[in-house]
Amino acid sequence: MAKTHARASLRRRLAAIGQMQRLQGHEWESAHPAIRATLRGLLRQHGAPARRAAALGTAELRRLVAACSAPAYGPKAATAKLAGLRDRALLLLGYAAALRRAELAAVTWENLVFTAEGGLRLLVPRAKGDPEGEGAWIGIPRGERPETCPVRALAAWRDASGRADGPVFRKVDCWGQLGQDALHPDAVRQILSKRAAAAGIRVPAAERLSPHGLRAGFVTQAYAAGARDEQIMAHTRHRDLKTMRGYVRRAKLELDSPAKLLGL
Repeated sequence: MAKTHARASLRRRLAAIGQMQRLQGHEWESAHPAIRATLRGLLRQHGAPARRAAALGTAELRRLVAACSAPAYGPKAATAKLAGLRDRALLLLGYAAALRRAELAAVTWENLVFTAEGGLRLLVPRAKGDPEGEGAWIGIPRGERPETCPVRALAAWRDASGRADGPVFRKVDCWGQLGQDALHPDAVRQILSKRAAAAGIRVPAAERLSPHGLRAGFVTQAYAAGARDEQIMAHTRHRDLKTMRGYVRRAKLELDSPAKLLGL
């Protein structure tokens, strides 16, 4: 599998094998020389840098939102407008709340509380780092700019869709009718790809366009604005500081580069 799978995939499969071994009552030591040396040899021969999700910051979000609001004409103009309102709310909420695609697709109106102060509280009932479903609340303030405010975008989508219960993000068919079920998580990727193409957003060849880029962009933008590690982790619900700081290191590449001291 080393020829076709990334190193993270190999490690996940190795961990799964170890878990099954332990469940069957067999001894398992992942640090055993036979395992460790084999894995290192495979990575030395076949290893390649991971293609991480390109961080999508506020500048990219403004372009994506503008693409959602592009005027549409013809018999399907009403459908395009409705889908644009949905996509605008989806992208802005995904960015402001630093949600994973599955969490974003699973949001229901019952999980959202519009506050008297003009902001929003979002309940994430279950997440990757919360398999037992303890849930976590996220606060989202009202945005400074109407066109990029996630609270206004959600309110506009709610009014246009005529729904205030059940899944927030649903399929909009060619007749402008809403589906009953929540979008599939992969639909979030398709929406992002479509809007990024319309906005002319391109990512470097070493990176990939992915909904996870909204989460990575949140961490990068928040760190650059001076947010503390604990503030970011409380919002993104990262339990591992090392994982969260992986995003921060990317933000530091230019901000803290010693090359700035060379007087070039």
